[in-house]
Amino acid sequence: MKVNNSIALALLVPLTLATSVYASAIKQTKGNFEDKFRQLEEVLPTPNVYRNAAGEPGENYWQQQVDYKIKVTLDEEKRRLSGSEKITYQNNSPYKLKYLWVQLDQNIFKDDSIANMTNNFGGIGNRGPASSAGTGNKPAKLSLGALRRQQFLADNEVGYEISAVKDSKGKALAFTVVGTQMRIDLPKPLKSGDDVEFSIDFAFNIVEENAVSARSGYEKFEDGNDIFLLAQWFPRLHAYTDYEGWNNKEFLGRGEFTLEFGDYEVEINVPADHIVSSTGVLTNPKNVLTSTQRKRLEEAKTAKRPVFIVTEEEALENEKEGTDKRKTWKFKADNVRDFAWASSRTFMWDAKGYKQGGDVQDHVMAMSFYPVEGGDLWKKYSTESVIHTMEVYSRYSFDYPYPTAQSVNGPVGGMEYPMITFNGPRTELRDDGSRTYSQAEKRFLIGVVIHEIGHIYFPMIVNSDERQWTWMDEGLNSFLDGVAGREWDPTIPWGVEPRDITGYMKSQNQVPIMTQSDSVLRLGPNAYTKPAAALNILREVILGRDLFDFAFKEFSERWMFKRPTPSDFFRTMEEASGVDLDWFWRGWFYSTDHVDISIDKVYKMRLDTKNPDIDYGRLRDIENDKPSSLFVERNKAEGKTLWVDRNPDVTDFYDENDRFTVTNKERNAYNKFLKGLKPWEREVFDRAIKEDKNYYVLEFSNKGGLVMPIILQLTYADGTTEDQYIPAEIWRRTPKNVRKLIVTDKEKELVSVAVDPGWETADVDVENNYYPRRIIPSRVEAYKAKKSTQKVRRDIMNDIKTELKKDEDKEEEKKDK
Repeated sequence: MKVNNSIALALLVPLTLATSVYASAIKQTKGNFEDKFRQLEEVLPTPNVYRNAAGEPGENYWQQQVDYKIKVTLDEEKRRLSGSEKITYQNNSPYKLKYLWVQLDQNIFKDDSIANMTNNFGGIGNRGPASSAGTGNKPAKLSLGALRRQQFLADNEVGYEISAVKDSKGKALAFTVVGTQMRIDLPKPLKSGDDVEFSIDFAFNIVEENAVSARSGYEKFEDGNDIFLLAQWFPRLHAYTDYEGWNNKEFLGRGEFTLEFGDYEVEINVPADHIVSSTGVLTNPKNVLTSTQRKRLEEAKTAKRPVFIVTEEEALENEKEGTDKRKTWKFKADNVRDFAWASSRTFMWDAKGYKQGGDVQDHVMAMSFYPVEGGDLWKKYSTESVIHTMEVYSRYSFDYPYPTAQSVNGPVGGMEYPMITFNGPRTELRDDGSRTYSQAEKRFLIGVVIHEIGHIYFPMIVNSDERQWTWMDEGLNSFLDGVAGREWDPTIPWGVEPRDITGYMKSQNQVPIMTQSDSVLRLGPNAYTKPAAALNILREVILGRDLFDFAFKEFSERWMFKRPTPSDFFRTMEEASGVDLDWFWRGWFYSTDHVDISIDKVYKMRLDTKNPDIDYGRLRDIENDKPSSLFVERNKAEGKTLWVDRNPDVTDFYDENDRFTVTNKERNAYNKFLKGLKPWEREVFDRAIKEDKNYYVLEFSNKGGLVMPIILQLTYADGTTEDQYIPAEIWRRTPKNVRKLIVTDKEKELVSVAVDPGWETADVDVENNYYPRRIIPSRVEAYKAKKSTQKVRRDIMNDIKTELKKDEDKEEEKKDK
């Protein structure tokens, strides 16, 4: 929650009360039973007319509408942006509003921002801290990155300059700036169903992205040219919701955004030799593009491969010339929750049409913008990755609803906005002047484009609250980018498999997934990998693909252009799949338990027939299979003779027969037993004797606390194997220890058992998954192999999911290992 804010405190109280009520409701006063399957209805919000019990928007669901008309000018020399915006705010809520809250994200860079003042000796923004505070006896470390950030902010005026806030008649409106927020006081309350128009004049100095690790900014090249990535660039309305009211949490750099949908008309004035990529559709192409460029755009719509709208040669010429002239690019975007753009004279531009055949947007232009440094890497893979993402995501959610989807190269590792994404990797310059790229850079580009274009679906369309629940956009999207990635090339380690999260799940540096974004200790594994792995398990192990895919698509379609909460997702997935999943959400999203199911013992049993002529023979075989007594064998070796051997004339019945010899006494007892059976008992008994099955009792213990299905692989003496699936409900009454009876034919003798042999459930200790136990590989070799595998994944995932770049997280990962 937000620091030093009474509103945040007020919002925290109901959550605290709900948690305490929930805790008291499950507290045991007798025994130590823990109900892992207790229903979540005690902690989920009560269904109402806005959000119903099935996870659907309710009959009175509402959300606000905010439309913008913006004119903005880029001063390239001063690296400064100035603009004015006219805003129309439509109050669709049932409540009167006395004031409006506006986000001023650029104020995060000011010295007195909460983010700066509470920064734990590190940076802020998209990439996280560049230094470590140190713990225990270890000294704190100061990186050059942290120094660079400090020096840049000390040398530059940053943050918004708000020069005017006026109503539609030009009269000044009272406003109050509170950190990264601004309250605008309305002359009279805005009634339900009414709208209000007002304007804001603003300006700010653009930050250097590489210096401050922001989500946008400029990148300067040695030749004096820049790439400008502009996001969070205009004052924009906070969301006002049915579940929280004003979502005015301070922007601290990690928790992203909660925004309203609206229509945009934006005029962007830039140097005449710049190429602009933007949210929306270009409405004045004749004013900013040459006839050749317009012709190429038309050809690109049906081209088999991307067509260059601006070629490499043309981009290089733009870089050389420079101009004092200017152009205004005009864009229009309908029903988007944000607006971003990029501008540079270094941009090459390619495009390819994607015909998806849907009802919403039949034809989409996939486009990429990049400098010559992008090279063949971007020429070959950027736009194709954009199209591949739409092809896959549309199958699992909905048709892509916008006319463009763009990938722009720049200093940001990866960020997403409606119709436009910023992506970082480039080629490397060889000594001979040519350019090349590594396998890691290729994988990085494909992965980051898929991930960021995927974000246009989640949360740019399925509009979750990123500031509150990061996993709802990052986790859902990481799950789907893994699906899309495996359909591109399954040999690329996408980092969202169950096996990728085991180290984090058993570590002490974690909090429940259902933790507010700014309070999460390690955002990468908590918000990206763990929820993605959980959804993979839900799809592949628990529900199966048919049920999961149907439910996930239902959720996606229900909440297109609407604002879902976690409870809406949980309820929809249960309601549409027909499966009670409260135990799954509780374990994976509300706890820090991990999966560690151990198979402890296997008992082999055979039916006691009560027939002495059968059972005594079996007992004799068991006795004969036992090893001889060590004492008897050594006595023999020493030549000692037995008394019975020295006195053969003293014998009786028992010397000639062993203790397993059947007498009439045992047979009479057997006949008496048979006569005492009821007819149905005799039928069952006779059939069991005839079938002569093997009975095995398997004992399992839950060492990690997280209940999960038990996936078994049974291996028999004849070399065959059998897979069995035991639902998670086996743990319902005994969540710590369970037993399972396995019955096989007489000839199918069980020799070994493996739990989760395919590593499908994120079990953190695979060595206790085998009975009999395996010989564990050398610790040195095992550690080296693990480190090598994780390094490959980390190289890719650290780039795709930029939060994983934190030095702090890297230190914690080393400790975990």
